[in-house]
Amino acid sequence: MLTDIKDFFAELTGGHKSQDKFAETDYRRAAAALLVHVATLDGDLDESRRRALHDILETRFSLDAGATDELIAAARADDREAVDFYHFTSLLMRTLDEAGRLRIIEMLWEMAYADGVASAFEVNVMRRIADLLGVSDRDRTALRERVARRAQTPDQLADTHGPYPGPTGETGS
Repeated sequence: MLTDIKDFFAELTGGHKSQDKFAETDYRRAAAALLVHVATLDGDLDESRRRALHDILETRFSLDAGATDELIAAARADDREAVDFYHFTSLLMRTLDEAGRLRIIEMLWEMAYADGVASAFEVNVMRRIADLLGVSDRDRTALRERVARRAQTPDQLADTHGPYPGPTGETGS
């Protein structure tokens, strides 16, 4: 109980929550469970996606490697037990302001684009989660485009900014 009070005051004064405890009511655990869900939409959590998940959580929540592993373990269990997104999104709605919810959506897009492309299924799930978090279509799309640009390889960037097909299919400049 003393730790909970200490965490509460630390957050109010701009400090950080303790790294070694991720209660069921911790918004980081809810966000991590959503990230795990997005990470596993295309199948199992392979090594490259696990690494991306670890990097996102460690960086965005300022965690050390051990705390990040602990958070991922708790989040994987939560995701397995969940029947929908509501438990996670309602906690995030109660805990975070609009800017915080936008950061969560950006993190989710980073996870979706970890392999360089977001599948149609990932895009659909992102739309549903953003809606539950009260994030507008405009903001969700802007965040998607920003993350997609960062995820593109130099070859992909050259393709999108190179010559464009003319009206008959020929390449113009």
